[in-house]
This record gives sequence, structure tokens and C-alpha cells, in this order.
Amino acid sequence: MTIIRMLLMWLVVQQACAGDTPPVRVAVLQFGTVNWEMDVIKHYRLDEKYHFKLDITPLGSKNASSVALQSGAVDIILSDWVWVNRQRFDKRMYRFSPTSSAAGGLYAEVGSPITSLQALNGHRLGIAGGPVDKSWLLFQAFAKKQYGFDLNSVVEPVYVAPPLLNKLMYEKRLALGLNFWHYSARLKAKGFTPVISVEEVIKGLGIDGQVPLVGWVFSEAFQLQHPKLLDSFLNASHDARQILLNSEHEWERIRPLLHAEDEEVFTALRQGYRKGIGTRFTDNNFHSLEALYEIMASEGGDALTGGADALDLELFYFPEEVRNELTETVVQ
Repeated sequence: MTIIRMLLMWLVVQQACAGDTPPVRVAVLQFGTVNWEMDVIKHYRLDEKYHFKLDITPLGSKNASSVALQSGAVDIILSDWVWVNRQRFDKRMYRFSPTSSAAGGLYAEVGSPITSLQALNGHRLGIAGGPVDKSWLLFQAFAKKQYGFDLNSVVEPVYVAPPLLNKLMYEKRLALGLNFWHYSARLKAKGFTPVISVEEVIKGLGIDGQVPLVGWVFSEAFQLQHPKLLDSFLNASHDARQILLNSEHEWERIRPLLHAEDEEVFTALRQGYRKGIGTRFTDNNFHSLEALYEIMASEGGDALTGGADALDLELFYFPEEVRNELTETVVQ
């Protein structure tokens, strides 16, 4: 009986301890690159280090993630600040904490002579996303500024899902594609011809430095109700990215998650990911973000912005240790 009592007491203690560890419910795309980071958090028990339990919900689409957040089914998703700005304009108060500046680019078929947007006249151009895809809008603005023509009038846009776009290019059914960074990395590894990257386009539009493109999104209510819990998650996320930035061994460990069919693809994905997370965002980035938003809003109109003509800088959020380094009047 003594052993049984001791066992029951141990179980009660374990349950009490588990109850003291609050969960953070995170929705991620089922096959998204964010799963690499989530795996690192789990493997190194970074959630335990920061006293929370990481609860991951894999979903099939970006829309499903936003629905999960808005319904309260999860606490945090990965999205972009343009979406958050639109929500705030409609009084749905979300915030955004940057994680990466990784961006894709325009690639042409293997051996293509096309080396600039000026050579695209009359071609079909595959675009990952829809007419208001942010990279596509920036490319249109760049063509107008640099060459004085409307890109929409010189190419035939073909809007397709990112994996299908790469498939069509592999099968030589599309000769040109503008895709997200990890799909672009695969094209690069396979010898497709780089025409121009989103990063080069942004610089060509007069915007200096790297700018965050994606990050963690959560409600202001969650932030205000659980500030320490939120910072704990963001700190664990940061630590995981630092491990991926600095450890070669870790990339070998998570290699199966990359689904890289050869060494060239594996290397391209690793390099692309590291390039996106290798910058710490500061208040200097906010001026660039405002300029970038103005350009995208001019091209995309209400279909992109939902009527929000300006970027609400209060949407940006950083953990306490980062906030202390930033201009207090800019970051809350």
C-alpha cells in the first residue's frame, strides 16, 4: 500500500507540475519551413527552458491559419505585416513580431537568355499567389520606375500555387516563375536562370537594408493577458533560429524535414534560410517598411490594403530585451 500511495502522490505532483506549464498554441503550415524551427524548439526543449509548452497545430493553408487565429483556436500564427495592418484598420487588433527577411525571385528556364524584366515582353509569367501577391506588386513598381512600362501589359500573368509553379517549370510548361524563397532556392539549385530577386527589386526601389517580411502574429489581447508567456515563446523562437544560423550539425539532424532531393537543394535551402534570419531588426528598418508599404499600397490598392493607406507602426512587437534597444516612441 505504501508503494501505491507513493505512486499516486507522484502522479498528483506530476499532474500539478504539468498544469503549471501554460501552453502556447501555434498554427503552422503543414509543410512550411517554420516546421524546421518548431522541431528545433522541441528537440532542445526550449519551451521547457522558457517555462511553456509548445502546442503545434499543422494546417493546410495560410487562410486556415488566419481563421484559426481569428476564431481563438490558436494563439499565434506565422504571417506578414501587411495582413496585420489591414486587420488593425478594421479594428481587429493583432500584432507582428519579425522573424525573417527571406524573399524569393524571378527565375527563367535553364539556359534562358532572359536576364532582365525588359526581356519579358510577350512571355507567360508564373506567379505564386494572386494578383495582389506582394512580390508581384513590387516587381510592377520596379518595372515602372526603372524601365517606364507596365509589367502587367507586357506579360501574361499565370497565378498558381507555389509548389505547382515549380512543377510547371520543371516540366517546361512555364518558362518563367516568380516564387517564394524556398521554391526559388530549389530552382537555383536545379540550374534555372536567375533574372532578378525580390531583394534586388526592393533595393532598386530605393529601399535600403533588409526588411522583415514574415513573422509571428498574435492578438493584442493575448499580448496584454500573457506578456511573459508571449516573450517566452518569442525568445525560444529566437534561440531556435540562432541554432539554425550557427550549427551545421543541426541542419544534418533536421535534413529529412527539408525534403531535399540532392545536396545542391539542401545547401540552397540552408543558405536561403540563414540569409533571411541573419539580421536583427532595429528602428532603422521602420522607415524602410513605411516606404515599402506605400509602394505596395499604390500598386495593390484596396484589394491589398483593405483601405489602410498608411502603415500602423504600433503593429510591430518585440520581446522586452529587444524593445529596450529600440526607439521607445516607435516600438511599444
